[in-house]
Amino acid sequence: MVVLAAACGVLLTTLTSCGGGPDAQKSDARSADAGTPKDKARTVDLKRIPDVGDRLQSKIPDNSRQVVTVYGEGRNSADSTVVLYTRTGSTWDRTAGWKAHNGKKGWAADHHEDDKRSPVGVFSLTDAGGVLPDPGALLPYTETASIQAPHYWAKSHWRDFDYVIAIDYNRVKGTAPNDPTRPEGQSKGGSIWLHMDHGSGTSACVSLPKAAMEKLLRTLDPKQHPVVVMGDRASLQT
Repeated sequence: MVVLAAACGVLLTTLTSCGGGPDAQKSDARSADAGTPKDKARTVDLKRIPDVGDRLQSKIPDNSRQVVTVYGEGRNSADSTVVLYTRTGSTWDRTAGWKAHNGKKGWAADHHEDDKRSPVGVFSLTDAGGVLPDPGALLPYTETASIQAPHYWAKSHWRDFDYVIAIDYNRVKGTAPNDPTRPEGQSKGGSIWLHMDHGSGTSACVSLPKAAMEKLLRTLDPKQHPVVVMGDRASLQT
């Protein structure tokens, strides 16, 4: 277990990029089990990830055996469905699904800092961490109190970063999720994670129930080269 010490300034930069913040709008919590996206996943050819078009499908690495797909409800919606697919041979199997949230203003093909939209694309998943002890993660896990959401945020957000999985957007792989390095520059945003849900949209991350985060942490295996495919449904299907 690695414990990372982070300066307050680094913490605030990281949390501003990812967390819901004190101005997050409230919404009713949604069911943890999302079911099948739309009604197509049980009838489509599961040699492909359902409802993902050729453009993004082609960006899934050939050696990836685990895909977390985030189906955003709409370009300007904060609501989404997350489905975990696992490949056996040439077939993708639906392993689990949950209701989730994304950026409070929806999605962006060209994400920038503080636009409150989650980036559309395919990104690897290589590093995890959180305030809580390692729950049995297969990805490298950094336990650190420095990642905790500040208590001037709404109380509903205080547990957001109990568990996080870094999405490899504008970050250095192999580092703790709250490493502030942004290879493409600050304006491109960063510190975009899968993290615990507080019942409403985020600043750019994807948030899931605690049980979902525990499931992903115990399932996503670096040997299986996991990736996340994420975006609103229209963008995913192009």
